[in-house]
Amino acid sequence: MAEIQELERIASQVRRDIVRMVGKVKSGHPGGSLGCTDFLVALYFDVMKHDISFNMEGRGEDVFFLSNGHISPVFYSVLARSGYFDVKELSTFRFLNSRLQGHPTTHEGLPGVRIASGSLGQGVSVATGVALAKKMDGDDRFVFVLTGDGELQEGQIWEAVMFAAHNKVDNLILTVDYNNCQIDGTVDQILSLGDLKGKFKSFGWEVLEMNGNRMEDVVFTLSEAQLKAKKGKPIAILMTTEMGAGVDYMMGTHKWHGSAPNAEQVEKAMAQLEETLGDF
Repeated sequence: MAEIQELERIASQVRRDIVRMVGKVKSGHPGGSLGCTDFLVALYFDVMKHDISFNMEGRGEDVFFLSNGHISPVFYSVLARSGYFDVKELSTFRFLNSRLQGHPTTHEGLPGVRIASGSLGQGVSVATGVALAKKMDGDDRFVFVLTGDGELQEGQIWEAVMFAAHNKVDNLILTVDYNNCQIDGTVDQILSLGDLKGKFKSFGWEVLEMNGNRMEDVVFTLSEAQLKAKKGKPIAILMTTEMGAGVDYMMGTHKWHGSAPNAEQVEKAMAQLEETLGDF
């Protein structure tokens, strides 16, 4: 098990990567990426059993699906920092013919990416299917999937949630990035999700909650989810995060959902984030 302090050091570097990637190309989604950094670092550097040599089927290993594909900067940084591809490739983010497109895709053959995502609402369905296939194949590993809270406004999500519970897909661990922000405002303003915990429970899921910007809580809750899994119910984790976490001027607002920082703002962010693994 990785030390919490070491995971926090990695997370600081990943946050630097995110801001620099988006700032360089002047395009991308830094807010949600920064908010989900601790979760993805904990997942890839501590919780999941995964193989960086990478095969698409993922037999005998835990697999992760990013449903809210617009937060690709954090996904790419974590994949590179954990060894799936050279960290230097992060400098090509969103450039023409780069493998690191604005939303993850599969046709470029980027190691670690198993589905194209960014058309919101689809990732939970894919993850549910893969988790069910693992059960049918006698594969005892887990399937993890991350969605945004605004993404839960998509009807396909709830079809998958109903299907997973009905078919006892209990090796599936779904995490919701619950930051109450989407591109046009707060989730409560755009289309309130109501009693989200109650909804998942009424659909037949086991529900946990965690602070997604406190590394110790993330590691503990993901471990707890694995202990509660495989008992007849899929697991949902409602993860409270702050959009833009780690960069003070990006926090407390939805405006950094899809806005890039300028050069001065990048430098301001760098002053707040420790360089721990070396910049790309």
